[in-house]
Amino acid sequence: MLAGRGSRLVLAAGVAGAAAALPFLVVPAAVAAPADQVRDSQQWVLNMLDVPAAWMDASGEGITVAVIDSGVNPDVSDLTGRVITGPDLTGLSTPSSNPHWGEHGTWMASIIAGHGHDGDSGIEGIAPDAKILSIRVIPDKDDPGYAKYDNEPEQTIQDSLANGIRDAVKQGAKVISMSIGYSDPSGAVRAAVQYAYQHNVVLVASSGNSGLDDERRDHGFAPVSFPAEYPGVIGVGALYRNGTAANFSSNNLSVRVAAPGQGVPAQGRDGQYWTVDGTSPACALVAGVAALIESKYPIITPAQVTEALTSTASNGSGGYNPRTGFGTVDAAAALHAAGQLLGVHQAASPMSSAAYFGGGPAAVQAAPVAPRGSGELVLFSILAVATLGLTLVAAARLRVLNRPRAANTGPPGPRAPAGPRAPGHPPGSGYPPADGHRFGYGPPPGGGYPAPGYPGGGYTASGSSEYGGADDHA
Repeated sequence: MLAGRGSRLVLAAGVAGAAAALPFLVVPAAVAAPADQVRDSQQWVLNMLDVPAAWMDASGEGITVAVIDSGVNPDVSDLTGRVITGPDLTGLSTPSSNPHWGEHGTWMASIIAGHGHDGDSGIEGIAPDAKILSIRVIPDKDDPGYAKYDNEPEQTIQDSLANGIRDAVKQGAKVISMSIGYSDPSGAVRAAVQYAYQHNVVLVASSGNSGLDDERRDHGFAPVSFPAEYPGVIGVGALYRNGTAANFSSNNLSVRVAAPGQGVPAQGRDGQYWTVDGTSPACALVAGVAALIESKYPIITPAQVTEALTSTASNGSGGYNPRTGFGTVDAAAALHAAGQLLGVHQAASPMSSAAYFGGGPAAVQAAPVAPRGSGELVLFSILAVATLGLTLVAAARLRVLNRPRAANTGPPGPRAPAGPRAPGHPPGSGYPPADGHRFGYGPPPGGGYPAPGYPGGGYTASGSSEYGGADDHA
């Protein structure tokens, strides 16, 4: 095991032939393969993922993939002009010229975005026109500063990864590839993952090489690995060359998809070519496919990228397998699915001004009666006015006829003599007023005015941030 403590960050790759060291990174002496044989040796990897068909639609152009790892040598032949050197967050003083600086990271970068050299020689990555942003957060085991790193506080190690993720987002990466793993979660890293996800950055991580770790199994599952276990991260398992699940690949529920993880060709920091085992190269391969999708559809979301990858993957059972997830990635099919997902999304967006409900004007039936001309409208107007006049005359005559007449009781008799008048007001003058009537303004008796209401202030909701650490299932 690479780390001295169980929760220490580890690199998830091994060199082919070092079977005992497969779970983690070990770099024994090896004979490099000639460059002109490399392209042929990687063809099976490209074919398993159907990458040549995907290249007809996308090459990764315009996309930056952040490789958060042990560093990337920008001067190797198959990466010249493609590498942006980001920060070194390890706190170590190892110079990039040291032969053990950036071994693992350079392998991963070449798998993602190698462009070969001299025509058809060297590594051709999954997204050969993509850029690589190198962010160093961990040393290789043979790095002179590894012992110092191994004694750093756990929080310091985790914070390096969290800062690396945030730096990647700020420097414009659209895909983050993390072929690394912790056995314990971190609130700082979880928050950084959420930050990247909210900025539409796709995160890919290796699910770990603990498939043979019987001592730490939990209900038949291998120990989980972070950051692959965090929500929003695409965890990747490893496959043998025949397409079956590699026995060293961790089988747990962080695995979403799978890719080749045995004998994957890569260029090292020394310019030589290696074949690499583990979930590390599998992660880099899937990150390359994500870069193809991003380059074809720049407005796509991380959730849509994940759906495009998982919905088109195949593991032979048509369902989910904790060792291979939803199955082997199919780059060409994932590109097609991404386009369909965006098409569905656009159809669900607000309708254009040319859209209609119910069939539009063509669905409106013709009027059952033809519209009238202007002459007929004038005639109808005259008739309406005449009718109104006759109605008013009739109403006036009816009012006259209904007026009350004085009763006729016979011939008038002699008038009675007038009596004395009451002083002050003539009879029938209306004063004093009858009881119960009031004069002036104001509310009615006992009515009052509405009492002032209470402002609808309510309560201010308060809650804790979601950025706490994930549960530790290890």
